[in-house]
Amino acid sequence: MRLERRLRAFSGALGALGAAARGLAVSCMLACCLLLAGQAPAFAQAHSVEVPQLRLERADDGLYLSATLGFELPPLVEDALYKGIPVFFVAEAEVLRDRWYWSDRRVANAVRYIRLAFQPLTRRWRLNVSPTPIGNAGLGVALSQNFEELPEALASIQRLARWRIADLHDVEADGRYSVEFRFRLDTSQLPRPLQMGVIGRSDWSLSTERSLRLLPDGE
Repeated sequence: MRLERRLRAFSGALGALGAAARGLAVSCMLACCLLLAGQAPAFAQAHSVEVPQLRLERADDGLYLSATLGFELPPLVEDALYKGIPVFFVAEAEVLRDRWYWSDRRVANAVRYIRLAFQPLTRRWRLNVSPTPIGNAGLGVALSQNFEELPEALASIQRLARWRIADLHDVEADGRYSVEFRFRLDTSQLPRPLQMGVIGRSDWSLSTERSLRLLPDGE
């Protein structure tokens, strides 16, 4: 009888433990749902970049692209800049020749790498521009500028004036071409720990893509 009572008590304890475990599992599921719901706004669509002006110009030495961009830095990006973390942008133009019998052929591709950094000691903004990737130190760049205020530096980024995207021999006068223009905030060059934290977050998604036609001379 004593053994039977112990077995019943042990069975009841298991039942209570099972109920507690089930309750804990439900609570964990609810907590996860609430956490995901709280994070949902961070995975919204990318911040848009307006392109009020985008044009092509044929010249004696090649094809030039000019563009005006319109965007504001998301608060988290601006906060990172003021904390001394450089931010990188990439502008790219791909020139494709029309082919009716096959997919269009790429004849030229131009990339512009941009690095923006705040210098706490001088309280100035430094902007580096290069046709090749820029390191965190900003070394090996083709152009370097300093600005007193952030809006001045952003205005320089947002103006692409006569950027040569193809040589003269790449674009024939009687050919038909399309130009795919892309601009984005490049998170791949952020410090590694920060890269993991910004994956999929809308505050770090700033990009645009536009297409432009280049017709034969005389059309």
